Amino acid sequence: MKNLKLKVIFKYLKPYKKEFLYGGIALLVVNILSILIPLEVKNIIDQLKDGFSSSYVISKSLLLMFLATCMGLIRLFSRQIVFGIGRKVEVNLRQKLFDHLLIQDPDWIQKKGSGDIISRATSDVENIRRLLGFTVLSLCNIVLAYSLTIPSMLSINKTLTVAALMIFPMILVIVSLFGGRMVSQRKIQQESLSKLSDLIQEDLSGISAIKIYAQEEAEKKEFNNYNKVYRNSAIKLARTASTLFPLLQGISSISLLILLGLGTSQLENGFITIGGLVALILFVERLVFPTALLGFTLNTFQLGQVSLDRVEEIFQNNPKIIDNPKAKFIKKKVKGFIEAKNLKIRYEGANFNSLNKLNFKINPGELIAIVGPVGCGKTTLAKSLGRTIEIPDGQLFLDNIDIKNIKLRDLRKHIAIVPQEAFLFTSTISENLKFGDPKASKNVVKKSAVKAGLIDDINSFPEGFKTIVGERGITLSGGQRQRTALGRALLVEASVVVLDDALASVDNKTAAKIIEEMRAKKSKTILMISHQLSVAATCDRVLVMDKGEIVQEGIHKDLIKTNGLYKKLWEREIATNKIVS
Repeated sequence: MKNLKLKVIFKYLKPYKKEFLYGGIALLVVNILSILIPLEVKNIIDQLKDGFSSSYVISKSLLLMFLATCMGLIRLFSRQIVFGIGRKVEVNLRQKLFDHLLIQDPDWIQKKGSGDIISRATSDVENIRRLLGFTVLSLCNIVLAYSLTIPSMLSINKTLTVAALMIFPMILVIVSLFGGRMVSQRKIQQESLSKLSDLIQEDLSGISAIKIYAQEEAEKKEFNNYNKVYRNSAIKLARTASTLFPLLQGISSISLLILLGLGTSQLENGFITIGGLVALILFVERLVFPTALLGFTLNTFQLGQVSLDRVEEIFQNNPKIIDNPKAKFIKKKVKGFIEAKNLKIRYEGANFNSLNKLNFKINPGELIAIVGPVGCGKTTLAKSLGRTIEIPDGQLFLDNIDIKNIKLRDLRKHIAIVPQEAFLFTSTISENLKFGDPKASKNVVKKSAVKAGLIDDINSFPEGFKTIVGERGITLSGGQRQRTALGRALLVEASVVVLDDALASVDNKTAAKIIEEMRAKKSKTILMISHQLSVAATCDRVLVMDKGEIVQEGIHKDLIKTNGLYKKLWEREIATNKIVS
């Protein structure tokens, strides 16, 4: 697992290997200068014991100032490069993650939870940026500091060096003891944050339902519970970290006390010069900071590892609905002929087929109604046509071409689907209407609004087409949202339009006008999935579904005269309308 994580880290750093090399060289130069300065201080002090001149002091002071300035500037350069790599990785990784999410199956996104995904795309990506920026810089600095400083200290006095550094192995023991605990605590904290994000996202989306049912207090309590879980996990991690960091710093400082204590006797016995003792003190102080920083670096490293796992988990999930190797673009004009041959669809975990040997033919330009009781498979059929669910080979055709052999992008350009629950973006009505074709002219947008029976509503708004619809179209009524989604589908050059109960929130008079508008031009094949048989009555043909099969087919006036499911549904609708009226 560790090797796998290192491979992932190297994979992210590979595109920036030149910048990383420059940063590494700069960091090496900084550490070499940090060795030269104490050694130069040693030489200066040792020579000053025999007397000194002002010119000597000034020249050596200027030399030390020059070396310190160079070290500071190069250190700044190295940090900018390495931290810059982390920023670049963050930007590219977030873009790559978003691109990967766009190709995922809708069902997977819904099951995973938008709050959890948002948390991974924001806070986890930021943690990875710190891992590849700050953590890599700190670890490289620690390795260089020890590998260059210890030999320099040994060259001055082996006894004092060993005595000063004998306490440092305890740091490694403490780090290993705290390491596993911090990883598990960090993972729990990230998971609790994801749950909290999920709840916020869900409650903001369903704020109307919360207010309608007066569930504010219940949601407050639930949020409070999730918030406490996150708080407790964060406090546990903070306690571990706040214990580790001072402990490491304290142990590191003990070595300095040992050096001062033993160094005086070594100095009295002539085993070390004053300059040598001062240089050792400077070297030990140089090791104290990176050693104390090791705890924070460890925390950031482990946090980055957890985030790497969470982000890579998304990348490891590949969509099930993809283009077949044989899939091609349709080169000729699509007429809109649709055919199903023994179409079978069964959802994962289901005990029966949602579509069971479904057979039908729909001619170009026809206006077809698909009706049936709840759960008969109408929506599944709509999803099959747009391949938002997986379908078998050789069972569903567009212009006699197997839908599975058509590029997904091309298929969805030719088949526009309007779901019952229309989703609108937080933008203007105009931008929502031309979502499928952002370059559409104002005239085309206006025509689509007319076809969808929306133009009168738009004209009544003070801002007209520039009216902001709010999140998910909250400022519009249910019927207006559905007609906006319908206008969006009618605007694109799709040969087939599937309306999945898309007029359920539209009154009968407006629905009739919309149908007449769509019937006026036979350029599109239109499938109207509906529970309203009054809508089906105006269509060219009616397909009646039950238990995933076509059980009746014909025109309205013939079907109501024939004993069967359609007649029962029609009589039930008439009876319901009488009760309501």
